[in-house]
Amino acid sequence: MEATALYLFSVLFILTEVSSKFIHVPSLVHHGIEGKSVFLYVETRFPLDQVEMQGTWSHTRPSGTRATLVTFTKDATITDMMYRNHLDFREPNVSLRIRKLNRDDEGDYHLSLNIEFLNKTGLVIKEERTVHVTVDVPVSSPVIEKNPQFAVVEDKANVTLTCSVKNGTRVVYQWLRDNITLGHSDSYHFSGDNSTLLISPVRKGDKGTYRCVASNPVSKSRHSRGIELNVYYGPYNLEVNSVQGLRTREVFTIKPGELVFFECQADSNPPNTYVWISKSRNATITEGPRLEVRSYRLAQAEDYLCRAFNNVTQKQDEALFTLVVADWGTGKEKHTQEGSAVSPVAAITVCSLFVIGCMLLFFLRRTCHPKRVLMSIYNRPLTEQKRPHRSGHEDATEDFGIYEFVSIPGKMESTQASCRSLARLESVQDMHTTIYDVIRHVPETPTHSLLK
Repeated sequence: MEATALYLFSVLFILTEVSSKFIHVPSLVHHGIEGKSVFLYVETRFPLDQVEMQGTWSHTRPSGTRATLVTFTKDATITDMMYRNHLDFREPNVSLRIRKLNRDDEGDYHLSLNIEFLNKTGLVIKEERTVHVTVDVPVSSPVIEKNPQFAVVEDKANVTLTCSVKNGTRVVYQWLRDNITLGHSDSYHFSGDNSTLLISPVRKGDKGTYRCVASNPVSKSRHSRGIELNVYYGPYNLEVNSVQGLRTREVFTIKPGELVFFECQADSNPPNTYVWISKSRNATITEGPRLEVRSYRLAQAEDYLCRAFNNVTQKQDEALFTLVVADWGTGKEKHTQEGSAVSPVAAITVCSLFVIGCMLLFFLRRTCHPKRVLMSIYNRPLTEQKRPHRSGHEDATEDFGIYEFVSIPGKMESTQASCRSLARLESVQDMHTTIYDVIRHVPETPTHSLLK
């Protein structure tokens, strides 16, 4: 008994695997357009001349109502009378075409097919497929409605934006601000189908151009026209600035006799009204974003106040600063040019040292004659350089040599000069005296030469 059950289970498993290869449905979901046709294509993968087949197409509506549309064999077709002009079915092909779709055509279409192979008596393959069909209407261009339609004040108002289409089914909505997709946040609240956007409360960052995008399975995205959301806010980031004078945080320093202009600015919508107040005098000086100050009218440091006020938001902000009159020209130049002044000073110092060095070298050369001193030292015999100083003629052999007379203009008498005193005649050249080289030869062994 157990063996028989195992055999039947194996046969059923094999048949199930085989049956999956006989028909193929490329798409199990079809998005149809109302008024257009939809084709439920079924591909057969068996030779029609070798089989007998019998099948049906049935339709189950979303409400649950089921109706048989077509009953067919390989050679004949029976179509329900209610759908005869609404369906196209041509045997032996098992595909079904539905013409001029309407909303009643939505639902599941079920194909049941029995295939009997002629060369295999008793082998019947049963195939079933279910295809879901939706019927949609293409969306038209969406339109946005804003409530309230006028500008709103931040932190005090809410804004509702509603997107709608004249035509379209199963529409999906999406919201953009300045072409950037909006996501969920603390102040953005979306309806279930995303068609409504509630901004509560409205803030400065919510101002901009809003658009909605509508689409469905049979339509590409359609964009609405932009609608502006104007938000009143501010003042924010109040500042006092001047292109003149020297500023250190809230202190402005100006030169004596200088005419200075101050600008007061703040981020606000609509634009602020500005008032300038002298704190020392506790009086209003002028109105508007610009203040003119003449330094010669200031006896000492004075405090000023710029007050910005938004007439719509009923908010205001203030900026206090001190004005000082002082001669800061040298300090400012040093402050502004400190980085650039280093290079010229260094260049001047290097050039000066170079000139001084050249002058010292020139005077040293003119005074000491280093070349002549070196030549004199070089030409002096080694024995003479090492000989100790003597005052007399201790050894007559040391006086052996060739002597030459030197004539000095201005002196009539002749002077006998030895080679030892020639080093002292360097100063004689400055008096245009001609000096001849003295050739002195001292024999290596003077005693023997004298004996000869």
